[in-house]
Amino acid sequence: MAFKKFTASEDILKPDPRYNSKLVSKFINCLMWDGKKTVAQKVFYGAMDSVTKKMKDVPPLEIFETAVNNVKPYVEVRSKRVGGANYQVPMQVNKRRQQSLAFRWIIDACREQGGRPMSERLGDELMAAFKKEGKAMATRDNTHRMADANKAFAHFAW
Repeated sequence: MAFKKFTASEDILKPDPRYNSKLVSKFINCLMWDGKKTVAQKVFYGAMDSVTKKMKDVPPLEIFETAVNNVKPYVEVRSKRVGGANYQVPMQVNKRRQQSLAFRWIIDACREQGGRPMSERLGDELMAAFKKEGKAMATRDNTHRMADANKAFAHFAW
Protein backbone atom coordinates (compact mmCIF):
# COMPACT_ATOMS: atom_id res chain seq x y z
CA MET A 1 0.00 0.00 0.00
CA ALA A 2 1.53 3.27 -1.14
CA PHE A 3 1.00 6.46 0.82
CA LYS A 4 0.55 9.80 -0.86
CA LYS A 5 2.92 12.42 0.46
CA PHE A 6 0.64 15.37 -0.33
CA THR A 7 -3.04 16.09 0.15
CA ALA A 8 -5.46 16.63 -2.71
CA SER A 9 -5.76 20.33 -1.82
CA GLU A 10 -4.15 21.35 -5.10
CA ASP A 11 -6.72 19.38 -7.13
CA ILE A 12 -9.63 20.74 -5.08
CA LEU A 13 -8.33 24.34 -5.04
CA LYS A 14 -10.65 26.72 -6.89
CA PRO A 15 -9.25 29.68 -8.84
CA ASP A 16 -9.77 33.07 -7.20
CA PRO A 17 -12.80 35.16 -8.24
CA ARG A 18 -11.02 38.23 -9.67
CA TYR A 19 -8.05 36.87 -11.64
CA ASN A 20 -9.26 33.28 -12.10
CA SER A 21 -5.83 32.03 -11.05
CA LYS A 22 -5.02 29.04 -8.85
CA LEU A 23 -1.68 30.61 -7.90
CA VAL A 24 -3.47 33.65 -6.47
CA SER A 25 -5.94 31.40 -4.67
CA LYS A 26 -3.09 29.44 -3.08
CA PHE A 27 -1.34 32.67 -2.04
CA ILE A 28 -4.53 34.00 -0.44
CA ASN A 29 -4.82 30.74 1.51
CA CYS A 30 -1.24 31.15 2.74
CA LEU A 31 -1.94 34.78 3.67
CA MET A 32 -5.08 33.82 5.60
CA TRP A 33 -5.10 33.80 9.40
CA ASP A 34 -7.67 32.02 11.61
CA GLY A 35 -9.71 30.92 8.61
CA LYS A 36 -10.63 34.51 7.69
CA LYS A 37 -10.50 34.19 3.93
CA THR A 38 -12.46 37.35 3.12
CA VAL A 39 -9.97 39.40 5.14
CA ALA A 40 -7.06 37.76 3.29
CA GLN A 41 -8.79 38.43 -0.05
CA LYS A 42 -9.32 42.11 0.85
CA VAL A 43 -5.65 42.41 1.80
CA PHE A 44 -4.46 40.75 -1.43
CA TYR A 45 -6.83 42.61 -3.77
CA GLY A 46 -6.05 45.89 -1.98
CA ALA A 47 -2.35 45.21 -2.57
CA MET A 48 -2.98 44.44 -6.25
CA ASP A 49 -5.03 47.66 -6.62
CA SER A 50 -2.20 49.74 -5.16
CA VAL A 51 0.31 47.97 -7.44
CA THR A 52 -1.93 48.69 -10.46
CA LYS A 53 -2.08 52.41 -9.56
CA LYS A 54 1.71 52.65 -9.29
CA MET A 55 2.55 50.51 -12.36
CA LYS A 56 -0.13 51.17 -14.95
CA ASP A 57 1.70 49.65 -17.93
CA VAL A 58 1.97 46.07 -16.54
CA PRO A 59 -1.06 43.85 -15.77
CA PRO A 60 -1.33 43.11 -12.01
CA LEU A 61 -1.42 39.31 -12.40
CA GLU A 62 1.83 39.45 -14.40
CA ILE A 63 3.44 41.54 -11.63
CA PHE A 64 2.36 38.98 -9.01
CA GLU A 65 3.52 35.93 -11.01
CA THR A 66 6.86 37.54 -11.90
CA ALA A 67 7.40 38.59 -8.27
CA VAL A 68 6.78 35.01 -7.05
CA ASN A 69 9.05 33.57 -9.77
CA ASN A 70 11.81 36.03 -8.88
CA VAL A 71 11.70 35.02 -5.21
CA LYS A 72 11.72 31.25 -5.86
CA PRO A 73 15.01 29.66 -4.73
CA TYR A 74 16.72 27.12 -6.99
CA VAL A 75 19.19 25.70 -4.44
CA GLU A 76 19.23 25.55 -0.66
CA VAL A 77 21.45 24.02 1.98
CA ARG A 78 20.30 20.96 3.87
CA SER A 79 22.03 19.59 6.92
CA LYS A 80 23.49 16.11 6.36
CA ARG A 81 25.28 13.99 8.95
CA VAL A 82 28.34 12.22 7.54
CA GLY A 83 30.79 10.34 9.77
CA GLY A 84 29.96 12.19 12.98
CA ALA A 85 30.03 15.66 11.42
CA ASN A 86 27.17 17.79 10.12
CA TYR A 87 27.64 19.35 6.71
CA GLN A 88 25.53 22.02 5.03
CA VAL A 89 24.98 20.33 1.68
CA PRO A 90 23.60 22.38 -1.24
CA MET A 91 20.64 20.68 -2.93
CA GLN A 92 18.16 21.58 -5.65
CA VAL A 93 14.71 22.66 -4.47
CA ASN A 94 11.70 20.94 -5.99
CA LYS A 95 8.94 23.00 -7.65
CA ARG A 96 6.37 22.67 -4.86
CA ARG A 97 8.86 23.72 -2.18
CA GLN A 98 10.10 26.63 -4.36
CA GLN A 99 6.58 28.00 -4.48
CA SER A 100 5.87 27.55 -0.78
CA LEU A 101 9.20 29.16 0.21
CA ALA A 102 8.55 32.11 -2.13
CA PHE A 103 5.07 32.63 -0.62
CA ARG A 104 6.42 32.30 2.93
CA TRP A 105 9.27 34.76 2.37
CA ILE A 106 7.02 37.39 0.75
CA ILE A 107 4.40 37.11 3.51
CA ASP A 108 7.02 37.08 6.31
CA ALA A 109 8.71 40.16 4.86
CA CYS A 110 5.35 41.98 4.99
CA ARG A 111 4.46 40.79 8.48
CA GLU A 112 7.83 41.86 9.91
CA GLN A 113 7.14 45.47 8.99
CA GLY A 114 4.65 47.44 11.02
CA GLY A 115 2.78 50.69 11.14
CA ARG A 116 1.00 50.45 7.79
CA PRO A 117 -1.96 48.39 6.55
CA MET A 118 -1.00 44.89 5.42
CA SER A 119 -2.29 45.51 1.87
CA GLU A 120 0.15 48.43 1.44
CA ARG A 121 3.07 46.40 2.79
CA LEU A 122 2.19 43.46 0.54
CA GLY A 123 1.83 45.71 -2.51
CA ASP A 124 5.24 47.29 -1.87
CA GLU A 125 6.90 43.90 -1.30
CA LEU A 126 5.40 42.47 -4.52
CA MET A 127 6.60 45.50 -6.50
CA ALA A 128 10.06 45.19 -4.93
CA ALA A 129 10.19 41.46 -5.77
CA PHE A 130 9.05 42.26 -9.32
CA LYS A 131 12.06 44.61 -9.60
CA LYS A 132 14.31 41.93 -8.00
CA GLU A 133 14.80 43.83 -4.75
CA GLY A 134 13.25 43.88 -1.28
CA LYS A 135 13.40 41.67 1.79
CA ALA A 136 12.06 38.47 0.19
CA MET A 137 14.65 38.74 -2.60
CA ALA A 138 17.38 39.30 0.02
CA THR A 139 16.32 36.06 1.76
CA ARG A 140 16.53 34.21 -1.57
CA ASP A 141 19.94 35.70 -2.33
CA ASN A 142 21.22 34.68 1.12
CA THR A 143 19.96 31.12 0.52
CA HIS A 144 21.77 30.99 -2.84
CA ARG A 145 24.91 32.53 -1.32
CA MET A 146 24.98 29.89 1.43
CA ALA A 147 24.55 27.11 -1.15
CA ASP A 148 27.37 28.60 -3.23
CA ALA A 149 29.66 28.89 -0.19
CA ASN A 150 29.06 25.23 0.69
CA LYS A 151 29.35 23.76 -2.79
CA ALA A 152 32.52 21.94 -1.67
CA PHE A 153 30.17 19.55 0.17
CA ALA A 154 27.94 18.99 -2.89
CA HIS A 155 29.36 15.47 -3.30
CA PHE A 156 27.48 14.48 -0.09
CA ALA A 157 24.14 15.05 -1.83
CA TRP A 158 22.74 11.62 -2.62
